[in-house]
Amino acid sequence: MGNITLGRYIPMDSPIHRCDPRGKIMAMLFVLIAVFFPVGWIGYGILFCLISFTIVLAKLKFNFIWRSMKPMLFMLCFLLVINILVVKTGTVLFTIGDFEIYSDAVLNTLYIAVRLLLMIMVTTCLTATTKPLEMTLGIEDLLKPFRKIGVPAHEIAMLISIALRFIPDLIEETQRIMKAQESRGVDMKEGKLKEKIMAILSLIVPLFVSAFQRAEDLANAMEARGYVPGEKRTRYKVLHMQMRDYILLGASFLTLVGMIVLSRVI
Repeated sequence: MGNITLGRYIPMDSPIHRCDPRGKIMAMLFVLIAVFFPVGWIGYGILFCLISFTIVLAKLKFNFIWRSMKPMLFMLCFLLVINILVVKTGTVLFTIGDFEIYSDAVLNTLYIAVRLLLMIMVTTCLTATTKPLEMTLGIEDLLKPFRKIGVPAHEIAMLISIALRFIPDLIEETQRIMKAQESRGVDMKEGKLKEKIMAILSLIVPLFVSAFQRAEDLANAMEARGYVPGEKRTRYKVLHMQMRDYILLGASFLTLVGMIVLSRVI
C-alpha cells in the first residue's frame, strides 16, 4: 500500500511546479494520447526520454515514480500469462513440453508494460507537481466551455480533486488498520484461503466505515463554510498563463504530432 504515490503532492521549487495547472493538464492529455499510437520502440524511447527530462526538471526522484509502477507488476504478470495462452502468432521462442510460446505474446505484453509505465510517469508527475486546489481550479477552467450544454464544471472538478486528495489518506488509514489487526493476532499473509478471506474482510469493513466517516466530516465542514453546489463563487487565486506554460503546451503538442507522423511512417 505504501508504494502507491499517485495523488501525493511533493512541494518543490521547480519550473514544472510553477507552471499553470491548465497547461500541465493539457500537456498530460497530449502525451497520453501520443502513448496510444503504435510508434514502435523508437517512438516509445523518445517519449521515455522526454518524460524523464520533465521529471528531472520537476526535481522528482525516479524511485518515487517506480513506487507507482510496482503495484502494477502483478497485473503485468497476469497479462503475460493470458497472452501466452491466447496469442499464437509470430515465431516460436521456446517450447515447454507440448506447449509453444510465441514471440508476439511476449511483445504484446512488453508493449502494454511500456505504455503503462509511460502513463504512470506522466500522471504521477502531474499530481506530484500540482496542488489539489490548483488541480480543481485548472479542471474547472478547462470544463467551462461545456457549461453551455449543462455540464457542472465546478462540481466535476471538485469531485476529481477530492478523490485525488483522499487517495494518500485512505492508504495511510489502510496501513493503520492493518497494523492494528496484526497487533490483535490477525495474519494477513499466512493461513488457509478461508482465513485470508476473513482477514481481508476485517480490513475492508473498518476501512469503509472510516471512509464514510471522512466523507461525512468533509460534507459537514463544507456546509459550515457555506458551500452550495451550483452557486456562483469567487476565487482568492486567479490562474494566469505565462510563457513557460505556452512552451510546455507547445512541446507536448509537437510531441503528439511527431508520434502521429511516426506511427504513419512505421
